[in-house]
Amino acid sequence: MRAVLRRRDATAVAAATGLGYVLLYLYALGHLAPGIGGVDVTVVAGAFAKFFQPALGPLSFTPVARVSVGPVTYLFSLNTVLGLGIAALVGVNLGMTYLAWHQPSACGIGTSSSGVLAGVPAVLSGTACCGPVVLFVLGVQASGIVVTAFQFLLPVAVVLLVGSLVLVGRQVDPTAF
Repeated sequence: MRAVLRRRDATAVAAATGLGYVLLYLYALGHLAPGIGGVDVTVVAGAFAKFFQPALGPLSFTPVARVSVGPVTYLFSLNTVLGLGIAALVGVNLGMTYLAWHQPSACGIGTSSSGVLAGVPAVLSGTACCGPVVLFVLGVQASGIVVTAFQFLLPVAVVLLVGSLVLVGRQVDPTAF
């Protein structure tokens, strides 16, 4: 991870990817949506107690604040914290992929990039929040078992992202950058 943070180009890739991911994650959850204009901040009563309250399903939490700024409305919840964590993992993974792609000899991987697999967990974690919507849009007839499996995709995605980061991180020589 130090190699990613040492190089401005890799840091820019990681930051842009992380920012884009968290925005898409929040939009897919419905916590980032078009607003009606104006500026407004609303916090629910007992926000701290409700912060950890589950909402629609596992790993989905109740919003405790709404921030409206012009054309955007944002709902703050524990989902934002989870999204930021996943976005950081996705960003660092893609930053490592960028380094592996641009300087494969420093990463000890020859001429191919092993970091391409870092995108798979990102897709899985995105599906964890909006998987039923994806199935609906594609017109797939999903049974209750398939829909139930989506609750496990977010933890699996985090494990795969950390695993990918460890595997690629072991191959990178930070002194070569």
